[in-house]
Amino acid sequence: MVTTTDYLVIGAGPAGLQLGYFLQRAGRDYLILEAGGTPGGFFRTFPRHRQLLSINKPHTGFNDPELNLRMDWNSLLSDRESLLFTRYTKRYFPNADVMVRYLADYARALGLNIRYDTRVVRVSRTDERFRVLDEQGNTYEAPLLIVATGPAKPYVPTIPGIETAELYGTVTVDPLDFLDQRVLIIGKGNSAFETAGNLIETAAVIHLAGPGSMRAAWRSHHVGQVLNGLVRGIDRTEQGYRVTVRFARADETIGDLHYDRVIVCTGFRFDSSIFAAGCRPELAIGDRFPAQTSAWESVNVPDLYFAGTLMQARDFPRSASGSIHGFRYCIRALHRILERRYHGSPWPPRGLPADPEALTVALLCRANRASALWQQSGRLCDLVVPEGSEAAYYEELPCDYVPDSQFGAGGTYFTLTLERGCDRERVASLHPVVRHYRHGVLLAEHHVAENLENEWTDQQAHRAPLRAFLDRELDPAGRSATIG
Repeated sequence: MVTTTDYLVIGAGPAGLQLGYFLQRAGRDYLILEAGGTPGGFFRTFPRHRQLLSINKPHTGFNDPELNLRMDWNSLLSDRESLLFTRYTKRYFPNADVMVRYLADYARALGLNIRYDTRVVRVSRTDERFRVLDEQGNTYEAPLLIVATGPAKPYVPTIPGIETAELYGTVTVDPLDFLDQRVLIIGKGNSAFETAGNLIETAAVIHLAGPGSMRAAWRSHHVGQVLNGLVRGIDRTEQGYRVTVRFARADETIGDLHYDRVIVCTGFRFDSSIFAAGCRPELAIGDRFPAQTSAWESVNVPDLYFAGTLMQARDFPRSASGSIHGFRYCIRALHRILERRYHGSPWPPRGLPADPEALTVALLCRANRASALWQQSGRLCDLVVPEGSEAAYYEELPCDYVPDSQFGAGGTYFTLTLERGCDRERVASLHPVVRHYRHGVLLAEHHVAENLENEWTDQQAHRAPLRAFLDRELDPAGRSATIG
């Protein structure tokens, strides 16, 4: 049996469902293949300790649904208010079982085209079409394939002896099993802090080790000593473990530390084993993610795209693309890219007068309200393309896609992002940044002054300086190349 469609999506987790919503709304022929019997199978197992680290805040003080999404990290985008995650629980850090129920309701309420209990075992390509085989022997064909499964296999660093340690995905979650034990957790991400938090009341000692600074979804949960250094070797002994650590100090001191348990919490990686040699995507970032173009397309397999947590390959580890509150906007941008490339549908613009006052108002209104720019700071941008006395305003493009996409190919354009910091270290908080380009070359940029309430409405501090910048940059005779 062969099923044909225009868009084939692998995975009915949050990413597959989000893409399915946009494809269905556009009237496209698509099919989502899901290995499990319900959507969101990942959340039936992970996080292991069942508490999400993505915040859920139903009460924000705002009536604007767009602003509310800045504090809602779990909702998928749709045109139905009933399908907001904040309607399901009031807990700030919800239980993962609520996410499982929410995703099932989302898929059912929207009538998404999903084939469950369909585990993909092989992907090949013939005659410019992808051929996907499931474990029952059924075949699916489509010219476009989008993988929305996320990194599915544990990422295990190359450390001598690490095979003797326990993995985050299989280690016991009963805190009493660690009573009075010395525990080393390798990793400084969400799974590491989740595991450490579970053991804080029973373990005698908890150390977290790994290079770089601590990273967590919303803050650093310091529940034990953090060792800033690299684990160089793990030896299993009769008494437990002897771990060699090279500490991140000026003299790079090397020392041996002793533990009863060692747990590897270093995240996950993309599994490319289902792809045949002729269409196997290249990998990047230590082979953890598929290498992607600015349109989230495989760099070596045309018409193969990636959605969801895999999208973070473009900005790892600097943005929110690895979580729902980030990739929901990336998927909306991906859908617009697909519509533009394969169906000739333009990125939806709105027209404005190409004068400094109108553009100042438009840019600051978006900075004050847009959730996509807020969640994907420095990664998604609004684009303004002056065309004579008018300007075309495009919302929420990937920043690195703009120079690759022929937007503003005729000359000058402006981008708006929300960012932290700047090259002169004048601004540290999130704030709007407007940049002026010509033929992809940066000519000037303006950092709008920071504001404690993240409201850029003051005439003297915010509006007047931005208007002056635009007035100068829109006037070729008066423009001077300035960065800052």
